Amino acid sequence: MSEGKIRIAFYWMASCGGCEEAQVDAVSDEPSLINILDIVFWPVAVDFKKEDVEKLPDKSVDVALINGGVRLSEHVEMARLLRRKAKIVIAYGACASWGGVPGLANLYSREEILSRVYSEVPTVYERDRKPMVKYVAEEGVELELPEFLPILLPLNAVIEVDYYIPGCPPTPETTLNALKMLLSGKIPPKGSVIGASQRALCDECPLNATKPEKILVKKISRIYNTRIDPGKCLLAQGIPCLGPSTRGGCTALCPKAAMPCIGCYGPLETHIDYGGKVISFLASIIDSKDEREIARIIEEGLPDPAGLVYKFTLPASRLRLNLMKWGGRSV
Repeated sequence: MSEGKIRIAFYWMASCGGCEEAQVDAVSDEPSLINILDIVFWPVAVDFKKEDVEKLPDKSVDVALINGGVRLSEHVEMARLLRRKAKIVIAYGACASWGGVPGLANLYSREEILSRVYSEVPTVYERDRKPMVKYVAEEGVELELPEFLPILLPLNAVIEVDYYIPGCPPTPETTLNALKMLLSGKIPPKGSVIGASQRALCDECPLNATKPEKILVKKISRIYNTRIDPGKCLLAQGIPCLGPSTRGGCTALCPKAAMPCIGCYGPLETHIDYGGKVISFLASIIDSKDEREIARIIEEGLPDPAGLVYKFTLPASRLRLNLMKWGGRSV
């Protein structure tokens, strides 16, 4: 720290910008934080350059909060640079922690993604005009785009990560809890999730009191085709709420608004593979032993199973090695 302040760096990779909003919200909730933070890098808000970071002495940054998944060669380069400059690196949000929603693109090859974006979507007028890796601008300046990596990776696939703050995005409370933990000097073991609960979301959900001891359903419903009782456990109503397998810490914001948990706080410590755990508990609530009936219930109620169970964790899942065999490579 410098003059009692925390020297902090922020960086975003493949993400939507929600994590930056969450960080601003957290500081808005507790503006006194500004007095103890010395922001040395925050390219989304201030005109910092890579050269500014390179000039910093190694380990001169107290904390680097990095959000987003690793999708470009530029992300790998910046993550490694910030790792060298920072004492503590935190994967901030679901995308940096496990790949997040952009990680679902790993179900497709790089060529399929580029073809879809630049040739197939209805709003594209200049079809097949793909980005040039190198070109000379009108001003005569030679420009080169970073490489689009074969698959998206979580941050810990390219650098060592000290801590994780989960969420899509993390709530301001989660962010503040994590920062206060670091400021208190009570540093948890490296690799820990900080700021969130150690228990499942159901434990903090007010609808949990209505959850029967054993849930069995004959139909899995979608929120658009069923009338939801907002005062009753959503899973008991056949809505695929992922609270039983998801880490708590968000105060059950979605179930309290009659929306199912979609799993953005990720797995608990004991889970080996988040998607596998979700598949296991969903299978346990289907009230049938008939194979064809089970197939029908799944087909009608879970039209996009990968998008449901691996919405935030596919690049960090046990499927990752297979994804790399199918078309990716290590970086």
